[in-house]
Amino acid sequence: MSTITQFIKHHYRHFNAAALVDAAEAYNKLLASGGKMFVTMGGAMSTAELGLSLAEMIRQDKIHGICCTGANLEEDVFNLVAHDYYERVPGYRDLTPQDEKALLDRHMNRVTDTCIPEMEAMRRIENEVLAEWVKADKAGERYFPHEFMYKILLSGVLKKSYQIDPKNSWLLAAAEKNLPIFVPGWEDSTLGNMFTGHCITGDVKNIHTVRTGIEYMAKLADWYTELTKESPLGFFQIAGGISGDFPICVVPMLHQDLQRPHVPLWAYFCQISDSTTSYGSYSGAVPNEKITWGKLHVDTPKFIIESDASIVAPLVFAYVLGW
Repeated sequence: MSTITQFIKHHYRHFNAAALVDAAEAYNKLLASGGKMFVTMGGAMSTAELGLSLAEMIRQDKIHGICCTGANLEEDVFNLVAHDYYERVPGYRDLTPQDEKALLDRHMNRVTDTCIPEMEAMRRIENEVLAEWVKADKAGERYFPHEFMYKILLSGVLKKSYQIDPKNSWLLAAAEKNLPIFVPGWEDSTLGNMFTGHCITGDVKNIHTVRTGIEYMAKLADWYTELTKESPLGFFQIAGGISGDFPICVVPMLHQDLQRPHVPLWAYFCQISDSTTSYGSYSGAVPNEKITWGKLHVDTPKFIIESDASIVAPLVFAYVLGW
């Protein structure tokens, strides 16, 4: 039997398939030359169980930093402890409003074809992270959203609740590596909403106990500046939105706002997106547009794979891993 990589090399010869091969080859080339890779995740890739390949990428040092939405941060842990309670809805396109209401009544929150169980997943994690929020609040300490998740994962408090092989949790792999993670707009997430609620009720006294956006950007600026002194850094973007736009902007900020023109531009760029190129769309903008914003160089290797990230990303990762 051929490997996944051999299959891809033989069959993926044209159009988006060829772009996938070119992007994966350039990814490997960057790493082989001593470069590093930064991965961003929009959409619902954690609920799509991208951890099946992403976790191994992290363990094998193929990824050196991640920017993700608050939803992707929490939903990997939801899946870790409540996978057996999830329900798949293959015919989700045929659901009526009444069908959707029936799911709501059962506290089954739908993400396309997958329903996340509120009580077993969201409330289960809320209980654990609330204890950490309150502990930090009382001690006058402040942490980033991903640091709170690292704390509960590394404490082992959730181990008894694992319902998948923990090797398939990308966030657990990241916690074990203490991988730099940046989560812009974290308040736009289930746990972000819950934190707000606990601040309103007074369970958490200091609303700043969870550090968020501006501080994340400052931390990213320092991290990017130090890392690129030694290694070029690539940018691998899965989907669009804030998880992609927020971190890529650190370079023009360093150049234009901090007047540090010596800091390198991103050394590689690839985006997986099914967004149509259209007027004003960030997700659908072609890579060359980023040259005008001071994010990419004219000679930066640039790739766009116009396809479903839940199909494409595991294939690229398999290629990079040599599977």
